[in-house]
Amino acid sequence: MSRESTADSGSNDKKFPGKKNWRPFVSLIRQAKPSMAMLAVALTFSLIATVVGLFVPLFTKSLVDGFTLDSLEPGQIVLLVGVFIAQTLTGGLSIYLLNKFGQQILSGLRDLLWRKLLYLPVSRYDSEETGGLISRITNDTNVVKQVVSEHLSGFITGIISIVGSVVILFTLDWQMTLMLLVAVPLTLIVLVPLGKKMYDLSRSMQNETANFTSVLTQALSEVRLVKSSNAERIEYARGKSGITSLYGLGVREGKIQAIISPLMGIVVMALMVVIIGYGGLRVSNGSISAGELVAFILYLIQIVMPLGQITAFVTQLQKAIGATERMIDILGQEEEDHDRGVPVPAADADIIFENVGFRYAAGDEILKGVSFAVPAGKVTALVGPSGSGKTTLFSLLERYYEPQVGSVTYGGYDIYGFSLRDWRGLIGYVSQESPLMSGTIRDNIAYGLERGVSDEELKQVAAMAYADGFIEELPNGYDTEVGERGMKLSGGQRQRIAIARALLRNPRILMLDEATSALDSTSERVVQDALNNLMKDRTTIVIAHRLSTVVGADRLVFLEKGVVTGVGTHDELVSSHSLYREFAEQQLNYREVAAI
Repeated sequence: MSRESTADSGSNDKKFPGKKNWRPFVSLIRQAKPSMAMLAVALTFSLIATVVGLFVPLFTKSLVDGFTLDSLEPGQIVLLVGVFIAQTLTGGLSIYLLNKFGQQILSGLRDLLWRKLLYLPVSRYDSEETGGLISRITNDTNVVKQVVSEHLSGFITGIISIVGSVVILFTLDWQMTLMLLVAVPLTLIVLVPLGKKMYDLSRSMQNETANFTSVLTQALSEVRLVKSSNAERIEYARGKSGITSLYGLGVREGKIQAIISPLMGIVVMALMVVIIGYGGLRVSNGSISAGELVAFILYLIQIVMPLGQITAFVTQLQKAIGATERMIDILGQEEEDHDRGVPVPAADADIIFENVGFRYAAGDEILKGVSFAVPAGKVTALVGPSGSGKTTLFSLLERYYEPQVGSVTYGGYDIYGFSLRDWRGLIGYVSQESPLMSGTIRDNIAYGLERGVSDEELKQVAAMAYADGFIEELPNGYDTEVGERGMKLSGGQRQRIAIARALLRNPRILMLDEATSALDSTSERVVQDALNNLMKDRTTIVIAHRLSTVVGADRLVFLEKGVVTGVGTHDELVSSHSLYREFAEQQLNYREVAAI
């Protein structure tokens, strides 16, 4: 992937053409890798039940035409009971196996999507709503599962039942059979356009469900912000809008169903009236027997009932095709390859940004010819006004994006040529908020490490992060649940957990993004002491808005609107850089600055 395409990938969404056929659906099913042998067995059981059922009307015909108490033999009764039992057993086994097959598809698709979403580059999430992606995994996959586990068998056996019944009916009375078949094309004339409308409606339903899920996810995940801002009414209105839209789409779907179901009922009733009336006439004049009329009516039922199943399958298939489009789009996107690339050199080295230019997808240029060095084993601070590109430089260093212009090298090698797993394994990152995952303190300190972590290691890094004191005071110690996003802990405690996590990784490169700016003075002192332990003998890059935290850095890089306008120590920049001196005078003791 080129650097240009990586940065702009958010604007180049692949658009699935939306062909209204079953090929994309079948392709998606194959990717889930369900047991096709299980499907074959399930459908075989369904076919057995269907074929056995085709002979019941003929058996009934014989009973009606030649029925007397003396002619009723025990063997006939046993045979009839056996047929019904066989139908019941094979039908039950088919339903169970198809449901299990559907669950395999559901599990397989969710597994594919979940893995794909985790390995997509960060740039993909710039143009995607989180709730929409969640909806693809939860709602859309279930739609695909339903069409296979609940409707496929009825569709296939329905066709067999219809074909078999029609063939037998032709042998009984071809004239009555032709009258029956006239209703089929008339019904299709109405059902085909309705199927197209159902397809379009299903696409709208899936997209609206994804949008609604996104609204819920955003509001509930940031519920504290909602409440502190008195925004309940605003969020309720947003959610209500989605509910109303889904209601409207559901009503439209109901209208289509309201046409299909009565139509099928009218067809059934009309055919029954015609067959009974015309058949009764033919029985009266001796053209057919009463048993043949009864058999004809039973076969009519075996034709009409599957028509409803086939209609349900086609309707659900239209929904599934609409649901598969975005899933296929997501699965077709290029993901990060963590293992491609060369190993990172073993020795510490300088990081060099050389003439780096970068813009986000369809946005203004954020970095413009940025060049500076990050010396190995030293502390380099990025300072400057908000929006100058400091966080973007961190994103490039983490390889969330690639610059369109210039290079970032480590020891003379382009960092984008290194194995992504190795490169990110060298980096320890402590952000301003230091989010935690739901789970225990132990889980969060060891988060991301595949190796086992001993209690001794945990306690050692917790002590270095000045987190051991409050952890040991908690009722369950390291096994204390931190809550969603760590909200059961204070800001200072979360920061110290994040520092302990970074210490446990023993990173070669340390990135600190305003790690103490959100803390009170007491917590800040403790966290700063922990950071000093973490920064010792490491290549450290710090984003700072408060100069008091970085005046002692080995090198400061001043950025303005994506351009480096000054590089040096604090003293050098105070003397040579007017805007930095202004920052220093505003934030530090004025006399101290003036005396420099």
